[in-house]
Amino acid sequence: MTTRDTTGDDGETFEQNRHDQLTTAPEATEADADPRIEVTEHDGNTRIDIAPDADVRPGPGPGMPEADGE
Repeated sequence: MTTRDTTGDDGETFEQNRHDQLTTAPEATEADADPRIEVTEHDGNTRIDIAPDADVRPGPGPGMPEADGE
C-alpha cells in the first residue's frame, strides 16, 4: 500500500492528520481510522481498490434489496 508522505504546515503527515480527523468525534474509536482503500502502482498505472476488510464500503449494505439483487 502506498501512503502519502506529504507534510502539512503543522508538521504532521497526511496519515497523521487523517487519523486525528477520524478519531476526534466523541464516540470515535481507533477502528474508525483504519485504512479503507489499497493503492498499488504497476507499470505507471495506479489502481485503487476498496480494502477487503473495510468496515465502511461504497454502495448498498448487506440486507439491502439493491445488494441482494432483488
